[in-house]
Amino acid sequence: MVNKAESVEKVVELKQGKTPDQASRPARKGIYLLPNLLTTGALFGGFYAVLSGFSGQYEWAAMAIFAAMLFDGLDGRVARMTNTQSDFGVQYDSLSDMVSFGVAPAIVAYGWGVSDLGKLGLAAAFVYASCSALRLARFNVQAGISDGKTFTGLPSPVAAALVAGFVWSLHDVEPSFWLSSLGAVITAVAGLLMVSNYQYPSFKEIDMKGKVPFIVILSVVMGFVVITIDPPRILFAMAVVFSLSAPILWVGRKLRRSSSAE
Repeated sequence: MVNKAESVEKVVELKQGKTPDQASRPARKGIYLLPNLLTTGALFGGFYAVLSGFSGQYEWAAMAIFAAMLFDGLDGRVARMTNTQSDFGVQYDSLSDMVSFGVAPAIVAYGWGVSDLGKLGLAAAFVYASCSALRLARFNVQAGISDGKTFTGLPSPVAAALVAGFVWSLHDVEPSFWLSSLGAVITAVAGLLMVSNYQYPSFKEIDMKGKVPFIVILSVVMGFVVITIDPPRILFAMAVVFSLSAPILWVGRKLRRSSSAE
């Protein structure tokens, strides 16, 4: 039975394109360097944001969170393009996301001005952090059954962009009671959107190796140009638009169904 199972396994490996010599070798243990190196960059961005938040350098903290978003977006795509996905990489990426997009934004928002609200500010920051953990846990559980075209709940990097973009836009303004209250509301709402059932589009299916029309490249270049005009406010506005898109579409579908039923 053992020899038969080994022969079946070798046949499967040969069908996957491995040579007989490669199929007969035992699997090598280890981790893929490049995607996990990018994940480490995202983790460092979140770690640096926490330290900057403790130091009162909220502008640098927000920029570190956005830098972590860049690394987080690259690690998965690089893993898929180079066929270096692994269970270790999935778990490492989730732990990195919890630090960079769960703990760091909550600490930065709380230190910036949400703490002025006392226990309400503490509650808003904890709602965000706990919802981020729940959202990541749900994503890991549903990863095997999801179609990959949509996300259930607001992705944690976008929620982090919502909170960090708000703080970055007002880092040089002394937070008043109303600004602190607005920051607490944005922080709590971002957390609740992460655990909602709203369907957000996923861009994982975009073929990065395929050809695209020239207008697509031009649009990307112009997008970078627009962002450089006022990075904190434009990035915050983009996060707001994406965060509200799913609830608005949901309300629109409900209104259309109610009008058609009448």
